[in-house]
Amino acid sequence: MSSIKLAAVGSHLKPINIKPSFPTYWKPKFFKKATQIQNKPRFLCLHGFRTSAEILRKQLRRWPETVLGKWDLVFIDGPFLAQGESGVERFYSPPYYEWFQFSQDYQEAYNFEECLAYIEDYMVRNGPFDGVMGFSQGAILSAAMPGMQLDGVALTKVPRIKCVIIMSGAKFGGSNFGSPKLAANAFSSPLKCPSLHIIGEADLLKEQGIELLESFIDPFVIHHSKGHTIARLDEKGLKTILSFIETIEKMHRQQE
Repeated sequence: MSSIKLAAVGSHLKPINIKPSFPTYWKPKFFKKATQIQNKPRFLCLHGFRTSAEILRKQLRRWPETVLGKWDLVFIDGPFLAQGESGVERFYSPPYYEWFQFSQDYQEAYNFEECLAYIEDYMVRNGPFDGVMGFSQGAILSAAMPGMQLDGVALTKVPRIKCVIIMSGAKFGGSNFGSPKLAANAFSSPLKCPSLHIIGEADLLKEQGIELLESFIDPFVIHHSKGHTIARLDEKGLKTILSFIETIEKMHRQQE
């Protein structure tokens, strides 16, 4: 998967001229009530561009149960069916979904407001959630969510997002990606919520992931040797992620 091109984070060959009918792309069958596991921090998990909730679930199985068993992970599909080829077709079967679309130069985002409304509706129906976890396009979105919520422009109907896990992420308004209007002030000041950033040395978004670190106070960081993928945790990575887990578990207990 390290060979996935930049399209894997949300490119679009042609800008969308007509926005699709919003209800047409919403999939009620995915609004199943999640069973909350008591005493575990809950994360809403957002998959990569043109993949799916089930694919992200399978990718995370590379991590040990000593990590995954600490959280209540809830996986959902993006609101839009994939509008082009998926970079994971050799590895995983369809269907594939998108959260939103970028213009060819990555400076404009399309259907971004609809995406946030879809996520907020799911969180209202199935929450509360302590944090969000995202990979690739899902990570770019997840990274901006606490700031947009703090700015009062999105996710105002749900409790505060307390922590984030960013895998192969990047920053709206950074060196590569333009900022949607709603995310214009998402990184206006460093975010105080605990954050875990996982960055691949061969990842096409490595530099953008490093750039994103400046937007969080005291981030936990794991570096791995792979590319644009969810890699297995080595001993050092496992130690870092367990420290992050200890931090959010302590925070979770204090707020119960």
